[in-house]
Formats: sequence, C-alpha cells, structure tokens
Amino acid sequence: MTEPDPRAALLARNGALMKRATYASVAVVAILLVAKTAAWLITDSVSVLSSLLDSLLDAAASLINLFAVRTALTPADREHRFGHGKAEPLAGLAQSAFIAGSSVLLVLEAVRRIMTPQAVAHGEVGVAVMLFSVVLTVALVAYQRHVIRLTQSVAIDADSLHYQSDLLINIGVILSLALSMWLDWRALDPLFALVISAYLLRTSWMIGQKALDRLMDRELPDPDRARIRAIALARPEVRAVHDLRSRSSGPDLFIQMHLEMDGGMSLLRSHEVADAVERDVMAVYPNAEVIIHQDPSGIEEPRKTFAAG
Repeated sequence: MTEPDPRAALLARNGALMKRATYASVAVVAILLVAKTAAWLITDSVSVLSSLLDSLLDAAASLINLFAVRTALTPADREHRFGHGKAEPLAGLAQSAFIAGSSVLLVLEAVRRIMTPQAVAHGEVGVAVMLFSVVLTVALVAYQRHVIRLTQSVAIDADSLHYQSDLLINIGVILSLALSMWLDWRALDPLFALVISAYLLRTSWMIGQKALDRLMDRELPDPDRARIRAIALARPEVRAVHDLRSRSSGPDLFIQMHLEMDGGMSLLRSHEVADAVERDVMAVYPNAEVIIHQDPSGIEEPRKTFAAG
C-alpha cells in the first residue's frame, strides 16, 4: 500500500484554506458595499464616502485575489515547471495600484469639501453602519490571519492588510461622524478623509513591496537560511554547505544547496546522506522542494558568491 505524500496533503489543505478565505472576503465586501452605499446616500459624508471607496477597491482586489489564488494553486505543467505561484504577487501589485488610485481620488474629494464645507445629515445612520462594518471586518480579519499562519499566502496577506486598514478607517469614521454631529465641526469630516488617504498610501506601499520581493525571487530571511545550514550540518558526513539559494512562489518554497562530503565516500552513500538532509529540511519546511548537489570536500572550484553569503 502506497504511503500518503505529506507534502501533497499539506498543499491540498493549504489550497482549501486559501480558497475559503477568498470566498469569505468576497462575501464580506459585497455586504459592506451595500451597507456603506446606503449610509453615504443618507449622510452625504465624505468620510463615509472614503470608507465606501476603500470597500469598492477591496471588492476589486478580492475578486482579483480569488482568481489569483485559484491560478497559483494550479499544479505545475509542461509550460510552467515551477508552478503558477507568481500569480499571487502579481495580484498583490494590482491591489497596491488600486489602493494608491483610491487615495488620490479621496484627496481630491476631501479638498473640495474643505473648500465648501457641508453638514453631515443623519450621522447616526452612518455610525450604525460603521459599527456593523467593524464587527464584520474583525471576524474576517481573524479568519484571514488564521489562514495566513498556516499557508504563508502573499495574496491572502495582502487582502488582510486591506481589511485591517478598513478597521481603522471605520473606527475613525465613527469618531468623525460623532464629532461632526455633536460639535458641528464640519471641517473634521474632510480632514479625516485626508488622514485616511495617507494611511491608504502607506498600505499600498507595504503590499507592493511584499509583492515585488516575491516576483524578484528574494531570498528567505537570514534566520531561515541559517536554520537550513544548521540542519544540513547536523549530519556528521556533511563537512560544509555552500551555494545555498532559496525563493518562494505562491505556497511553495524552492531550496538549493551544495553539500561538501568526504571525497572517498561512495556515490551511493553520498546520495543517501543528501536524501537524509532533504528529509530533514522538509520536516521543518514541508512546503519546500529541495535540490541538493554533492561535492567532494577540499577541492577548489568556481563558486557564485553573494553579499548575503
């Protein structure tokens, strides 16, 4: 009887979690769009409009995410031997562009309202809708963080950053509406919209930076690289490790390294040691594909050197 492949089981579980997270975000943003549109039409508040614009972009980004995650989870094929994981950071770049665009539109509307201040109508309706949005968004973000911890998905992480910014925006809109109603501070509504636009630009930068790191095949963090070296060197037959390279693509990690061993060791034994190191690495990084080259120690050969080591 064939033993189940733990890596395949992990990828299947992660794929199911990522798909459910995208469905949840699309459902939540659809509900919020309806609620915020009604609140904006009733209150004519520019801070409510800012939250609505953010949700519109969240809707577009969540739909992009849905298709990107489905594409990223497509198994490798003849034309894409390393899989389709780059679809995730591409979606992240699209989300970054959407967020930056929304912040520019919001600045223009806020400046117009500062020039011609308007009172907020039926602010209590806006407050109620924002409170509802906070509760729904907290539930979604909690589920997304759970999925991210298990899958390390860039697309879900980018989507979660959207909704975390929504939480702060919605809480700020509640304060803005309350103060505008109770103290008649008409300028506060558009001024707060300017604050939101600055926060959106910061979020856009963070998402874009993460996406570019993945697209440019950025190495794993130094602690992970040191851990991989330590795992390999824990085998007594391994005398040194060089040319360690790593990258991530969607849910997958790719790790390559050269192991230096006794030159008199048989090819069969060196192969067995390399297989053992591969198993050790995959025990810690189960979503990794590990490629190992065996070298006889003590022989000088041209090696690629990098600033990172």
